[in-house]
Amino acid sequence: MSDRSDWLPVAQAQRPFYAGIDLGGTHIKAAIVDDQGRILAFHTEPTHAARGPEQAAQRMGQAVHLLTDMVGIQANDIARVGLGTPGPLDLKAGVILKAGNLPGWDHFPIRDRVAAHCGHAITYANDGNAAAYGEFWVGSARSFSSLVLLTLGTGVGGGIIIGNVSVEGAHSNGSECGHIIVDSAETARLCPCGKRGHLEAYASATALILRASETLALGNISGGQSPTGPLAEAIAAGEAMTPILVARAAEAGDGVALLLVLETARWLGIGIVTLMHTIDPAAVVLGGAMTFGGEASPIGSAFIERIRTEVRSRALPILAASTVLCFASLGGLAGCIGAAGLARLEQKVAV
Repeated sequence: MSDRSDWLPVAQAQRPFYAGIDLGGTHIKAAIVDDQGRILAFHTEPTHAARGPEQAAQRMGQAVHLLTDMVGIQANDIARVGLGTPGPLDLKAGVILKAGNLPGWDHFPIRDRVAAHCGHAITYANDGNAAAYGEFWVGSARSFSSLVLLTLGTGVGGGIIIGNVSVEGAHSNGSECGHIIVDSAETARLCPCGKRGHLEAYASATALILRASETLALGNISGGQSPTGPLAEAIAAGEAMTPILVARAAEAGDGVALLLVLETARWLGIGIVTLMHTIDPAAVVLGGAMTFGGEASPIGSAFIERIRTEVRSRALPILAASTVLCFASLGGLAGCIGAAGLARLEQKVAV
């Protein structure tokens, strides 16, 4: 995350300042950044979604005031506030329509309620697009003109930025990359959204856990290896199946666990090729909690190389050769930094 040693002293910051809020099912994250996207202060707290959206909106507004106190600036030093939330959304109306990880929040006017509590105009965005803009502005894709971000976690989130424009779509649901079709069979896996064959049904943490559990129960995996070794032993000892456990077993030399990681990579590669052929982005960036340690980890390196192999075998040669495929660099800060960045864009247009 971010600690105070990473914060930029206000005396070294470039005005104007912007606040960004990233609303998740588990945590609210908020930050103040300067005009170059550098963090002046950061705050996080539990969402407490069961307490309802109005109480959360009040605490998000309070978080902005808390951050200004941390930095030692006045409320009017914040030019604008950005807010990213899970979808589906109605961006024009500023409403959460139905967020699966925020039960009971349906049709809540979150943009206007947070604005009322923080006292600032709000730029509203899908959380995936906010995170994508963070990586585009100051993260892994800062030197590129466009990107697709895939966030790998409980689900598969997405964001698309092209030339400083966040692709939101005509119905506020653009960039839902986790719901592109990768398997058209009638027996394709069921996505949590209720439809079959979506990328999220094959490449999310939830999907990996399900496939790993099925593999151990069935006693086989593609490649013919028997499910014995660290993963099977850990489950037999009572450990819960998680992507971290699968990665740990793969690092310990478990061939079944490694094949599960590489199978996830294969499905991601198939989905990424569709996105490449549709958008032709300069970069495809992988973020979220399930990146298996990134390039610094042997499993993370094997994971992304398997994706690259799939891309090379399926994409048009010029795209396969030219599109950069890399890991995200902002971690859990991407959403709030990106939300602030989108607020900055709207503020500059308004001025």
